[in-house]
Amino acid sequence: MARPSARTFRFRRRNLPCEAEQTLAATLSAQGVRILGRSIRYHRPRAPFCGVGYCTQCLVRVNGVPNIRSCTYVPAPGDAVGTENGWPSVDRDLLGALDWLFPHGIDTLRGFRRPAAFRGLYHRVIRSLAGYGRPPTPPARPEPRAGERIDTELLVVGAGPAGRAAAARLASAGHQVLLVDRGPLLAPPPQARARAGTTVTFLPAPDPGRSPRFVATGLGADGTPVLLRAQTVCVAAGAYDGGLLVPGVDRPGVLTASGALSLAGPQGEPPFPQAIVFGGGARAGELLDRFGTHVAAAVSPGAFAPEVAARAAELEIPLYPRSLLVEIRGRRGVAAVRIQGRGGGPEQLLPVDAVLLAHCRFPNGQLFFQAGAQMDWRGSLGAYTPVLGPGFETSVPGLFAVGEAAGFEPGSPAEASGIAAAEQLLEGTTPSVLPARAEPGRPSEMAGYYTELLRRRAGRGKWILCACEDVLLQELEEASRAGYRGLEEIKRYTGVGTGLCQGRFCLPAAILLLSDLEHRPPSEVGYIRQRPPVVPTPLGTWARMPEETG
Repeated sequence: MARPSARTFRFRRRNLPCEAEQTLAATLSAQGVRILGRSIRYHRPRAPFCGVGYCTQCLVRVNGVPNIRSCTYVPAPGDAVGTENGWPSVDRDLLGALDWLFPHGIDTLRGFRRPAAFRGLYHRVIRSLAGYGRPPTPPARPEPRAGERIDTELLVVGAGPAGRAAAARLASAGHQVLLVDRGPLLAPPPQARARAGTTVTFLPAPDPGRSPRFVATGLGADGTPVLLRAQTVCVAAGAYDGGLLVPGVDRPGVLTASGALSLAGPQGEPPFPQAIVFGGGARAGELLDRFGTHVAAAVSPGAFAPEVAARAAELEIPLYPRSLLVEIRGRRGVAAVRIQGRGGGPEQLLPVDAVLLAHCRFPNGQLFFQAGAQMDWRGSLGAYTPVLGPGFETSVPGLFAVGEAAGFEPGSPAEASGIAAAEQLLEGTTPSVLPARAEPGRPSEMAGYYTELLRRRAGRGKWILCACEDVLLQELEEASRAGYRGLEEIKRYTGVGTGLCQGRFCLPAAILLLSDLEHRPPSEVGYIRQRPPVVPTPLGTWARMPEETG
């Protein structure tokens, strides 16, 4: 029986209880609901993956509104929740036959042209099969709230350890500080204004002739547009757990570390009986601590950190260092994984029902690209971070970068970077000992990993590179062979990176793959043009945005 704090919502003609503050994805997972949707091209089953509201694998329909990310949505009493992109249902989707009929993919660029008399029919059928759900059919709503404008001297984006440390130090010195975060803020720093549930979606290059220099746009959790004006901006947007390229990686049961933690029940119970952890660093250690008895093995592309190896030994969890995750088996969900030691070691088949990805964290760098900051490829991260001066200022005057978003290591170094940046702003002094930052010259562990994995090409089934748009690895390789070079050209030809996640989970792997195919370093492969907004935003939001002046 649900505790008094529980609310009730309706899902598939059933009334389900939901604990206070528990997300829709966590509630459905606890009820044994594994499949929430189907992919747009091949109608492959989809289920929660990232757990932080970036990917497209947990989209549901709530009260007639499509594309609600269930991993961040907390149901209200009486909500009507449904699934989409499956006929007659997502569990038994007849259109899933497309995945079987086209084992090597559907050529949407050059296929379906002949005979020409049927071209119009082809296009109508294809349009009816693709897309992220039906148009909204909401009931009558109250008039949406008008946009809000907030002026401040200093804007801090992100309320993680680095952002909070910077905001607290600046506010304690008497400066006007606004701390903005897309999630909840349980205890804002004293003397600093704070706005929770607000995502900064666009940070254009500043205008030096305007005061204030920066005019950013934001989106509140309730859809309210926010115009943020500041003289100085400090971005501490943090990082997120990355994805992986391997056959079957888009199947239900494959989760990032954040995804697994977000689906854990109120008492910490995991949404799976037995899983493997892929990764050998601190993030993998967190998962061992949290889900130890439910972890069947830990697999790492490189060596395991000593503390992770020691913890695994305490829990009697077998370790497989320097190993390839060759294939994830299962159709409606993970059933087993096939691994092999790097360098041609023996293969093993491990029966599990979940794969937890904890091998890498990528910085949220979209706002730096939008503002025109000079970016630098950091091989140890497998991502771009802003080039920083000695005082944590980017190449854009007035724009500072701290925390994991700037490439600083998580934990104490990230927090120390926020404090150091605040001291630089206040006193113009730079500490003699700087916090640890990812090394720019060290090659990515995953670069060699992918090179070795793809040389084998042993996994069966489709290699889904972009889960949002069902773009295959084969399409990227064909584009490269056709003479298209660089990530921007490849994106335009294949559609990789154009989904709702805006390339967060596919582009890091695509950069490393193109580096190998084009025989040049990742920094020369480049990146896509970052077009606003950072997150998908309704057009009505922009229409209600307040004027910059006045």
